[in-house]
Amino acid sequence: MGLIKKMSEGMKRGIRSWLNIQDANPTMIMINETLDYEGNAIKNRIWYMGDSDEIQQLYSQIDTGVDRYKFWASKSSPGQEMRKIHTGLPALIVDTLAGISLTDLKIQIDKSSADQELWQAIEEDNKFRKKLEKAVKETLYIGDGAFKISFDTALSRYPIIEFYPGERIELVTERGRIREVIFKTAYQHDHTQYVLYEHYGRGYITYELYKGNNAVDLHAIPQTANLVDVAFGTEKPEEQYMMAVPIQFYESGKWDERGQSIFDKKIDSFDAFDEVWSQWMDAQRKGRAKEYIPEDLIPKDQNGGELMRPNFFDNCYIKIAGGFSEDESGKIEVIQPDIPHDSYLAAYVTALDLCLQGLISPSTLGIDMKKLDNAEAQREKEKATLYTRNTIIDALQVDIPLLVETVIKAYNEFYNKPVKPVEVTAEFGDYANPSFESQVETISKARTGQIMSVDAAVDELYGDDKDEDWKQKEVKRIKAELGIAEIEEPGLNLEGVNVIEGENRTQNIPNVPEGVPGTAGGGEGTGANGDIRPGNK
Repeated sequence: MGLIKKMSEGMKRGIRSWLNIQDANPTMIMINETLDYEGNAIKNRIWYMGDSDEIQQLYSQIDTGVDRYKFWASKSSPGQEMRKIHTGLPALIVDTLAGISLTDLKIQIDKSSADQELWQAIEEDNKFRKKLEKAVKETLYIGDGAFKISFDTALSRYPIIEFYPGERIELVTERGRIREVIFKTAYQHDHTQYVLYEHYGRGYITYELYKGNNAVDLHAIPQTANLVDVAFGTEKPEEQYMMAVPIQFYESGKWDERGQSIFDKKIDSFDAFDEVWSQWMDAQRKGRAKEYIPEDLIPKDQNGGELMRPNFFDNCYIKIAGGFSEDESGKIEVIQPDIPHDSYLAAYVTALDLCLQGLISPSTLGIDMKKLDNAEAQREKEKATLYTRNTIIDALQVDIPLLVETVIKAYNEFYNKPVKPVEVTAEFGDYANPSFESQVETISKARTGQIMSVDAAVDELYGDDKDEDWKQKEVKRIKAELGIAEIEEPGLNLEGVNVIEGENRTQNIPNVPEGVPGTAGGGEGTGANGDIRPGNK
């Protein structure tokens, strides 16, 4: 029995189940990049420009397997041509976001110094507000860019501020930090294109001129003949600065250290949106009333007597067999096709939502959505605009002060003045504030519920729109109309209070009623130095 038992146990151990997982073989996935950063920036710029003919030319030159099936890359069959319409939505999104982000921008510098007046002069000379608006727009649809600071005394005695979009700059980084910004400028001379590379680093500016892929001397063209390398800044490395300020709002997940355009993940949605609208308008045109006219009733040319050919746009008709018979075959029949507007509208709204999703609210763009969304849904969608605006403002609150400080340092450096740090702040106005009517309604409810005083209500309602003197007078007028009397505090009764000779004792006595210790009528008084002194009993 023991031997049989041992054999049985051995068989059990021999047939146990085991899970063996074999490691996968290493896999290499090769993906061909459609466009480089500069090519992608050019594509985004053409989408922003919004010319339908240029968009179609763009996709006719992009030789990729996927893009040839997009709406703007597709070609109609002969005789079935379709009008392609661009809605202009991408440019509208960028312009609106830039406009609401720069609302009431205020750049403040330490008022005790002359830097504020200097910056105001530089700002006016460079028309900085316009350049900043253009920079925000290009950064949104290109991905990034950089401000360049230079001097040209033939044009101005102040620093010249220029903005270069992302396709015209290169960033040299080291361990995630920008070490150098390279600005690229194209010049034409003798029917030949030259490209100037300006290397802006900490404490230096160097220049290189290229003709094709070959470096040439700066004196090869007159536009760069006067350029010389520049070194500036103090001897302390930690105090050196760069006369270039990069700017970006989103970080690209495709190109390291570069910015991401808001178009990068929306191009297919924009393409589909244009297709939906174009199909709807094409159906609207083809859905016009059709006239079936017998051949003998077709209008004829006055000169030759030939049958007039129908015009596809305005007088489309179809020829049918007919004759001079008395039956019904000789009459003109008009047929009006039925256009499924509800289906087109549903497709239009869905495509529009995909285009705006995560970027901006339809109501911000002035799109009437009240037929599709209730008020609460519209308020929730408005948060998308606030999130995008906050992202833009967070970046500008860092970049604008750095730019202003760099400009002032460069000015002082150029004119051999002391270079020192400058405290700069950029303040932005509020967006989507409640209307005055809704504020009055809310504050009135709070006053009715007696959870807000008159002073707090006036301050909340008018805020910074009115000064303190006006608000105090308004509070008094409201209280007088409501019958709220203001009781003046009683004066001090100093009778019986010990006053130290030679000191102004009354300045240290609070307003307290009679009978409280330290006043006339009993208790102890407090001396000028805080010691307790006996009073009248």
